[in-house]
Amino acid sequence: MFAIIQAAGWPIYFLLIASVIALTLIIERSLSLRRSRILPPTLVDEVIRVYQAGKVKPEVIEQLAGNSPLGKVLAAGLRNVNAPREVMKESIEEAGSAVAHDLERFLTTLGTIASLAPLMGLFGTVVGMIEIFGSQNATGANPAQLAHGISVALYNTGFGLMIAMPAMVFWRHFRALVDSIVVDMEQQAIKFVDVVHSARK
Repeated sequence: MFAIIQAAGWPIYFLLIASVIALTLIIERSLSLRRSRILPPTLVDEVIRVYQAGKVKPEVIEQLAGNSPLGKVLAAGLRNVNAPREVMKESIEEAGSAVAHDLERFLTTLGTIASLAPLMGLFGTVVGMIEIFGSQNATGANPAQLAHGISVALYNTGFGLMIAMPAMVFWRHFRALVDSIVVDMEQQAIKFVDVVHSARK
């Protein structure tokens, strides 16, 4: 592996840094965007039971807000549980926007790496081509320099594509996952609002 890195020349170091960052972000987002962590399956029903039992206290709301991203959204609704439906929905929507922003954290960086890696590979290719042309002289080409220039060109192109493809796949996967989670969160929050306001009638 070290021999390949040496053969690829100095432009490969930019790609290696990008690959380490991309891998770190993929692992971090895979752990952070687990549906069970963001949308605990029984949380809405538990919150409804607490509301119906009349146990809505500040400490309960704070505990709920720290439970999960869905808990943060439902806690915003509980803080305005006695307000009109529109006010309650608006507070939930504001909390939901903040949670959605948190869920999308680092996705822009991952998308940038997916777009930039082929260009970084192309940059390495250009450096390799410059070395190839630089190896030409009046007596002909220097075979060692020519081979090194070709190595730089091809390895960098290959590494750039190898980093870009999985980064792009995971970026699209995480974007779709966040969209799906946000929709589920909205549906559960609306269910809670409907229960609260139907109980008042």
